[in-house]
Amino acid sequence: MSPFPTSDLGVVRDLAARCFELATSEEYEARRRRWRDVNERRKPDRAPVWCRPAGVWRELVPPESLACTDAGCRQVEVVLRQHLYKEGVGDDHIFDPWWSVPVRWRSDPPDPWGVHLGPQVASTSLGGFRYDPPLKTPEDFEAVTVPQFWPDMEATERQASQMADLLGEAMPVRVTCAPPLAPTLGTYLEKLRGMGPLMEDLAFRPHLIHRLMAKLTEGVLDGLRVAEDSGLLTTNHTEPMICSDPVEGGETDGRVALRNLWSGANSQEFDQVSPAMTEEFLLNYQKPLFQQFGAVWYGCCENLTHKIAAVLRIPNLRVFVCSAWTDLDRVIEACDGRHTIMWRQSAAAVVFPDDLEPIRRHLDEGLRKLQGHSYQVVLRELETLQGHPNRLREWANLAKELAARWA
Repeated sequence: MSPFPTSDLGVVRDLAARCFELATSEEYEARRRRWRDVNERRKPDRAPVWCRPAGVWRELVPPESLACTDAGCRQVEVVLRQHLYKEGVGDDHIFDPWWSVPVRWRSDPPDPWGVHLGPQVASTSLGGFRYDPPLKTPEDFEAVTVPQFWPDMEATERQASQMADLLGEAMPVRVTCAPPLAPTLGTYLEKLRGMGPLMEDLAFRPHLIHRLMAKLTEGVLDGLRVAEDSGLLTTNHTEPMICSDPVEGGETDGRVALRNLWSGANSQEFDQVSPAMTEEFLLNYQKPLFQQFGAVWYGCCENLTHKIAAVLRIPNLRVFVCSAWTDLDRVIEACDGRHTIMWRQSAAAVVFPDDLEPIRRHLDEGLRKLQGHSYQVVLRELETLQGHPNRLREWANLAKELAARWA
């Protein structure tokens, strides 16, 4: 007998069946082909267009709209309803026709870096927060340790069994595996030290940052090796933004290696740091990590205008993320057709105007410049629609129309 409420089972399985039908449809396969062509630098019918609502989900799928009563069922319901909402937006959203259960990693110490990274403080009703970093003095740096990881397959299989029981025949369940840590070293650094002290350290105590970054790099690299040696890794080339052909030809003899995976990171915490110091204190530590992977994306919301050359030296770079603050003309010139450009849009510039005309002008100007290049159009980090409930659909329609015009 299922431990889930009968009414919840009905809700979740109905939503899952609808999502499975979408994920296996000809339309979604056409979208995947569009993503693959762009990320393999082939000519698509048009550039893919995609948005990630992020914090704005609280407006789009509010808690009071959910039907399930069980907490676990509600979490699954939210994800499924988000996929269905995105179908209404009409962008090039894709998702796999299965429910993914990630391998659960354990570490020694339980807090991966030997110190507790919380708590988040000063939260707001809209989700704003800051960290209370554990490394408050130079002496605290000695407490940071390099973690040891191992997969907890018992917990993973238990979770997979529960999901299979919940979803029934509506959607298959797969265990998937990614490394326990990522090359986002700047994020770990900021959580450990805090932005203000980090800036001071870079200026006045650079040796501390070098020592800490060496430990962080060693920890991530050890995690990569453990994940690869486990034989549990699964491919990740079917997601939005990084959907591509199998990386480096795909798995060999049923095993996925790191070279068959996408990876990526950014330098957001180093936005206000000089190009030379960004390379010395961040990129030079990230590069050995990226070298393990077959395809890499780099960048997020930071301004990379004066760091383009350094980013282009990243091993296996496939996608250059050009934020709304990065000079698009310089990126186009520097990439020179050798990389896919992810052209990121400003969330504020999209959601605040009452008139769509400035959005249209911005898209038209940029997509005209990008004509003939491999590129994606991506809108992320939305926290509100600012009273424009149809704005995501409006933006997606505009972006698709103009991407087709300049294809």
